[in-house]
Amino acid sequence: MVSVDKEKCIGCGACVAVCSEVFELTSEGKAKVKDSYAGGNEECIDQAVSICPVQAIKKF
Repeated sequence: MVSVDKEKCIGCGACVAVCSEVFELTSEGKAKVKDSYAGGNEECIDQAVSICPVQAIKKF
């Protein structure tokens, strides 16, 4: 499972760039986990967690 802290997110889009099957940007310009997320690629999720400049993505 993965989540995005909307308070921390700066909307840089790095997570979407590396893992677009799991993340998308909202109309407010913040990242979110897609509603249809049901597993996804763990490698790309790990990459998104590590690339986030403000550590807004948590995997648990």
